[in-house]
Parts: sequence; C-alpha cells; structure tokens
Amino acid sequence: MLQNKKILLGISGSIAAYKIAALVRLLIKAGAEVKIVMTPAAKEFVSTLTLSTVSKNQVLSELSDNDSWSNHVMLGRWADVLLIAPLSCNTLAKMAHGLCDNLLTAVYLSATSPVIVAPAMDEDMWHHPATKDNLRIIKSYGNEVIPVESGELASGLIGDGRMAEPETIVERLKNFFLIGKELDGKKALVTAGPTYESIDPVRFVGNYSTGKMGIAIATELEKRGAEVFLVLGPSALSIPLNINVVRVKSAAEMFTACISVFDKVDIAVMSAAVADYTPVNVASEKIKKSENQFSIELKKTPDILKHLGSIKKEGQLLIGFALETNNERNHALKKLSEKNADLIVLNSLNDSGAGFGYDTNKITIFDKTGKEYHFDTKSKPEVAVDIVNTIINL
Repeated sequence: MLQNKKILLGISGSIAAYKIAALVRLLIKAGAEVKIVMTPAAKEFVSTLTLSTVSKNQVLSELSDNDSWSNHVMLGRWADVLLIAPLSCNTLAKMAHGLCDNLLTAVYLSATSPVIVAPAMDEDMWHHPATKDNLRIIKSYGNEVIPVESGELASGLIGDGRMAEPETIVERLKNFFLIGKELDGKKALVTAGPTYESIDPVRFVGNYSTGKMGIAIATELEKRGAEVFLVLGPSALSIPLNINVVRVKSAAEMFTACISVFDKVDIAVMSAAVADYTPVNVASEKIKKSENQFSIELKKTPDILKHLGSIKKEGQLLIGFALETNNERNHALKKLSEKNADLIVLNSLNDSGAGFGYDTNKITIFDKTGKEYHFDTKSKPEVAVDIVNTIINL
C-alpha cells in the first residue's frame, strides 16, 4: 500500500526522534520514497548523517544554505502526505498559530498534501489545556493526529505522551492510503459558501457563511477518490489544487453552475447557504443616503436543491442541508420530503459551536427510510468524514 508513495517526514525536537531511523527503514522497506525535513532542535536528538543514509536522500533543515535555498513550496507539493513525527509541543503550537520560523513550519504552511502528526511529549505537557487547544485547532485545519501511547517517559514518569511506535505509524499510513478508494471513479458536485445578491455596485444581501463546511466536504470526497466539482460562493478560503472550482457570486449564478454539471455526477451535496431572496431591481450606481427609510423589493431566488431533486436520475444521490433555529427536526424532515433529497444534514444555531464561522459543527443526518444519525460536536473536517461515510454507506 505504500509502494511508490512519497512521504515527506518532518522531525521536531523530541527525544522520540531517536526512533525515526527505524521508522524510515520501515517506510523504505514498504516501498515508499522518503524525504526528511528537520527542525534545528531535532538535530540535537538524531543526526542528519544517520537519516540521510537510511532515507537515501539529503536531509534538509535550513531555509537557506550559503547561496542556495530549500524550496519549501515544492517540497509541500511533492509529497503524497506530510508526516510530522515526533511532533513536539513547541512545533504543535507553531502549527496551530501559523508561526513560520524554520524550514519545517514553512513546509507545513505550504503543503497541499494531507498532514498526519504523531505527537510526543511528557505527560503534564500532553494534558495541559494549551496543548489540548492546539490539538483541537490543528484538527480543525484537517490535520490527522495519531494518538499518543502510555508508558515510560523521558522524565521517568509513567503516563500518556509517548509517540506511537514506528510500526503503528506505518500501519496508520497504510490505512490512510487504503481509505480514499471507496469513491474511485465517482463524480461529486458540492456547493459551498454564501451568495451575494446585489442591491447596487457596493451593497448586497447575504449571510455569514464562510464555506468552511462545504470545502471540508469537497476535500473529504476527493480524498475518498471522487472527482469533485466545487461551486463556491464568495469565500476567501483556500481550496486543494485537485478540486475543480467554479466561483460564483449570486444564487442565479450558482443555479446555472450546478445545472451545467449535475447530469454528470453521482453525488451532489448542496451545503451552500444560498440566499432565499434577491432584489427585484439592482441600481447601476451607488444608492445615496437621502431618506430616513429605504425599502427593497425582493423576489425568490431559484431553489437549487428542489430543482435538482425534480430532475434527479436513478442512481444519483442528492444531499441537502438544513440550518435551523426552531422546530429543527420537523423542518429538516419536511425539507427532505419536499426537495426529494436522499439525505438532509441538520445543524441548529441553538447548538454551541455550530453554524456559520465556527471551526466546529454538530449535525444530525436524516435519510428517506426514516433513520436518524446523531453526531457529537466535532471539527468541520471530522464532520465531513461523518457525512461522507454516511453517503458511502447509503
């Protein structure tokens, strides 16, 4: 499963770095190509000579060396996966908050590949609230964390914080590459973000959606092997390179973009927060403030989910979203029926950590057979995994 896979291995400053030579040997034996980036602190625990010998590649640790520099952007794009092991408490904090003071953190911030980390630190550091918060933050970015193990630590204490053993890490990588094939050959349409309905050249009717949830779903579908077409409303978030993106502004533009591709896809996930109404008339010039009151006449926008439900073919799966503030379950079930969807994903603004702008979400999924699937509050990438798993099972 690791044959010809490109593993970019990042090593940070932890005593667990002494195990990495064994990890590299296992990866090479499994057929992977391994390149290594180290922090300056990591070199205190394991030598670059040892690692370059076992990896058969030059080990990089500095952003620049005399007249040359290490191209962190190309390193981040070369890899099939960026594995950071061991991940120290210090490097974890830098990843969580976007600090970039060495080659490894520069590679991390540039990486377009998935990121998997194997933390290693002493028990008290592992259980500190700051560490827990930093782990939550990097998970919200879509990074995967290999759980620490319990045992004897460098301090002499017995407890949690040991880096997972090299054999465990290799198995985790094998499972990572095994996942992602369930939707091989399938095509998926995802909508994400808000729509902006123009009032005049400088004003619009919109909402607070950022597109985080929809982009996470598109990313997870692509990871599972699907070819993904993402129709994205106004959003400043970055998109993985291997996702086909159509950027739109209004509900009408999103409707047109969805209709153009729907016939080609097997799965459609309508997660965008589409405006329900749009101004009847759009001023060609900025409307000046002159009266104490100002009224805008609105008309309904195209109902994208309902239209797709009316033209859906046998074998196509249509998934809608319901963001509600009251009578949540009833509204979600009504939408499931009226829109001819196969699944409705409900999230409520009454749930803490759910809704627009958050890095987390809490969902319940309803299907046409009457089944309900309840999930706890999780990071949006983890919620995307739950949604895609439900789609695959369906």
